[in-house]
Amino acid sequence: MPTAEASLRLTFKNILLPTDFTSASEVASAFARSLATNYDSSIFVTHAITPTPPIFLPLEPVPLDLDAEWHDAQHQLQNFLNLAALKGTRHEGILERGEIWTVLNDVVGRHAIDLIVLGSHGKHGLKKLVLGSAAEQIFRHADCPVLTVGPKVVAPGPGEVAFKHILFATDFSAGSLRALPYAVSLAEENQARLALLHVTPLVPEQHRARVIASAAQRLHELIPAEAENWCQAAPVESFEFPTEGILHVAETEKADLIVMGVHRRAPRTSSHLPWAIAYEVVSHAHCPVLTVRG
Repeated sequence: MPTAEASLRLTFKNILLPTDFTSASEVASAFARSLATNYDSSIFVTHAITPTPPIFLPLEPVPLDLDAEWHDAQHQLQNFLNLAALKGTRHEGILERGEIWTVLNDVVGRHAIDLIVLGSHGKHGLKKLVLGSAAEQIFRHADCPVLTVGPKVVAPGPGEVAFKHILFATDFSAGSLRALPYAVSLAEENQARLALLHVTPLVPEQHRARVIASAAQRLHELIPAEAENWCQAAPVESFEFPTEGILHVAETEKADLIVMGVHRRAPRTSSHLPWAIAYEVVSHAHCPVLTVRG
């Protein structure tokens, strides 16, 4: 990716915050609010009432004024919109009935969403995300970037959200490099330290010096020439399996944001392909993870 392209300023004008009204959604809302404040964004808080299992009888739809499930969701959505985390932002509640990804994808299109902020509270990967198994559809199919606040991310206090140590992980593929402009732009906005990481597993000791030199040069070429004016950018090379390497460097660098590009297509059967790596990083990272689909 040309350096000039990487240095483009990006913005998030319309943020989608899916919610199931749990504490995981509340943690995510703090990050949504911070970004909305920085970028003067609007937040669309969305809850989908998923269809109940079909009953094979010809029944008429329940009128909304008699639909207890709908009224309960309305009440919970209003309570969520009144959270302190959303005060001071332009926000709107959206309640619709339908499959989760169908509802969210419709909201993305209607409101020109350019970022999804997603909370999770599971312990076993994205299958336990705040929206259940359908969360994989959000993470995997959204055309816009997704900021996932994983189960190990501690809820920030008021005004405590700041991305001062950003880790950008890449395997130099076109898909992973699609996330570079976001990492660079966020580093510029926050005058942050930007670490650019490449992880190489299973390299014999005698070849490591050459591999480090080659990777460091490629990483250095990704750093915009003017970056030193607004952030500290540095290449990092790690010899571990990708997931472990990213998480280890994130801890070492005290990262408060990980940025990754992920490929459009990868078989779900492999545990060493980009989507599986992203799933594991989100599940175990102590900071939010921004994924950009390649």
